[in-house]
Amino acid sequence: MMHYGHSNAIRQAKEMGDYLIVGVHSDEEIRKHKGPTVMNQEERYEAVAACKWVDEVVPNAPYFTTVEILDQYDADFCVHGDDISKINVMTNNATLSDGTDCYEEVKKAGRYKECKRTTGVSTTELVGRMLLLTRVHHQLNENSFPVKSIENFQNNPKSRYTSGVSHFLTTSRKIVQFSNKKEPKTGDKIIYVDGAFDLFHVGHIELLKKAKELGDYLLVGIHDDKTVNAIKGSNYPIMNVHERTLSVLSCRYV
Repeated sequence: MMHYGHSNAIRQAKEMGDYLIVGVHSDEEIRKHKGPTVMNQEERYEAVAACKWVDEVVPNAPYFTTVEILDQYDADFCVHGDDISKINVMTNNATLSDGTDCYEEVKKAGRYKECKRTTGVSTTELVGRMLLLTRVHHQLNENSFPVKSIENFQNNPKSRYTSGVSHFLTTSRKIVQFSNKKEPKTGDKIIYVDGAFDLFHVGHIELLKKAKELGDYLLVGIHDDKTVNAIKGSNYPIMNVHERTLSVLSCRYV
């Protein structure tokens, strides 16, 4: 699942160099090492390609990054979030918890760098918000601080210690980092489109792409949480307005 946490990692990676190549794992690789996917591989390929900091996408990228792979694409180094974890190695249909690091080879070669993880967002957390049907994630304002975590939802989905609260506090600086910092020029044909853009997906991307093709400058309006909830009800929006803003700003067509 592609979310603004991934976009922020991609943004940081692009700042480390001149040309950014992003490898995206296949559904089979993800099921093997992590579990079921939320978006299928074609959707994820398209979502990553639409991120404005990405120069090239490598489909079906292997889970283990090697020096050979970096050399194949003339890459100087690879980047991962500083939350990198150990994984299980599958051998002869047996799972061995040997703590193997899938970036061990490139680390030893001195061709590995890390970027800061975006605190408070993960695929597990977003799925948890949908399943728990809470509303607290969009009742917070920009001065509010979350009090509970859903990071253990995957292991204990019924735990009373989990909630759908977002841990991410949007700041003006983060908005600026995601923005194009561009103003429409005199004579530009300005196109306006609005929506909730909740759980930003390939349907949203296609809409923004087609809208941008109609003019020179695309302006996107994002409905606030109260409006979305009044229209859709339940625990919608799944992502609060600040999170949805970052998702839209990361799209290359905006």
